[in-house]
Amino acid sequence: MFSVCITAPGVWISSGLARSLSAFFLGAFAVLTLPPFSLPVVLPISFGGLYLLTVRETRRTAGLAGWAFGVGFFLFGLSWIAESFYVDAERFGLMAVPAVVGLAAGLALFPAAATAAFAGSRMKGVPGALIFAVCWSVSEWLRGTVLTGFSWNLIGYAWADFDVPRQAAAWVGSYGVGLLTVLLSTLPATLLVRDRRQNAFATILLMTLVAGAGTLGTVRLMALTPPTDTTVRIVQGNIPQTEKWDPAFRARNIARYLDLSAEPGAFDLLLWPESAFPGYLDEEPDILKRIADLLPETSVLLTGAQTRQSAGRGTIYRNSVLTIGPSGDILARYAKHHLVPFGEYVPWRDVLPLQRLTAGLGDFTPGPGPQTVELPGLPPVGLSICYEAIFPGRVVDAASRPDWIFNATNDAWFGASLGPRQHLAAARMRAVEEGLPMVRAANTGISAVIDGYGRIVARLGLDETGVLDARLPAALPTTPFGKYGQMMFLLVLAAYIAGAIGLTIAKENVP
Repeated sequence: MFSVCITAPGVWISSGLARSLSAFFLGAFAVLTLPPFSLPVVLPISFGGLYLLTVRETRRTAGLAGWAFGVGFFLFGLSWIAESFYVDAERFGLMAVPAVVGLAAGLALFPAAATAAFAGSRMKGVPGALIFAVCWSVSEWLRGTVLTGFSWNLIGYAWADFDVPRQAAAWVGSYGVGLLTVLLSTLPATLLVRDRRQNAFATILLMTLVAGAGTLGTVRLMALTPPTDTTVRIVQGNIPQTEKWDPAFRARNIARYLDLSAEPGAFDLLLWPESAFPGYLDEEPDILKRIADLLPETSVLLTGAQTRQSAGRGTIYRNSVLTIGPSGDILARYAKHHLVPFGEYVPWRDVLPLQRLTAGLGDFTPGPGPQTVELPGLPPVGLSICYEAIFPGRVVDAASRPDWIFNATNDAWFGASLGPRQHLAAARMRAVEEGLPMVRAANTGISAVIDGYGRIVARLGLDETGVLDARLPAALPTTPFGKYGQMMFLLVLAAYIAGAIGLTIAKENVP
């Protein structure tokens, strides 16, 4: 049997295997802190446990524990990705499990680097908790940046379902909320030290942070922000991914979106999800005329659609949002700029003998970046497509702030798994960060109207077919995060590091 002994302030485990298994299960347990479970009570167990497993350890031992924690966290938190491989099971089904396991193992290198760096600091107690939070948050920022980034399931999303703590993202963004969350989760573990002075300081710091975040969130939510007079209509066609591009269902799929759009009720903005039209809509004058016939004179349609254009070396394909006016003219085009590796393009295509998971004749070409579109007589909109909504600080054109954000998405790839619910949580955090309403049109759900506080005003659930009419929430004043971006997160990081160094020096000078 493995011998396990817990000693404050560290944890000694006689077997490296036992340590790794403990870390693995702590990481898997941490998934329960995120939507749709949203159990923040688990945070001190998972992150306090990881802190105790790595404090006072060597870089190698701590790094291995961090890697095992990451494997558990990503393996269970991202297991839904396997669903996409079974859409075309004959070609890709056998790749599902290896792909998820490989992704989890690769992403786990970021927590491994975090815990190895923490161990290298040789700090413990409250200074150690500060540095532990810094290392974890920097690793999350790197995960969202390196190799185009994958900032899914940031630990700050543990508060996505909670109105008051979620508001902190308006100041420091989701990476900053994660920084605060990990510190709050780690401080209780430092109380295992038999040091009255340190324990008192840790308790005061914990209470101050909780009270401060609670006060800021409560005050922000007290503002009265009535909705605009603009009405949006979201159409959720609920077409399974296996039928979306099947020629046998093409006429039915088009008719479903047109018929749902024509249901009784007044609207100013008609919203269809990503790739709602099974083909190249801008090349279909008959369909554009049918759309024009159902649009009121002062309204427009925003719809996801694939587009293509001839170029010198061939054809350029883009995943786009088209703005269609009441006369059937295309008023504006937006091209997705943050593409999904292996879903919309194959990185290092000349080296990797792999195929895209999505149907199409070639890789998509990225657009230039976030874009604000001016709509005639309607609030200007910032456009994003699916995956783009997961990246903090990258959904709005900084040079031209919109009044709202439209996210066209297609989560049908992932069925009724955790994926669509986690995607919705990310969208809610983007709304808080920017202080802008976020409206999601999702093929199979979850479609939603979200205000600038991250509250869901209206929604259509998973696997529902129908329309959702709602008044567009008002834009809030520019948030500190919206104005300064990740600089706010970096300032808090610097404060944590300075605090850790200052506390360490002060302790050394105490007689």
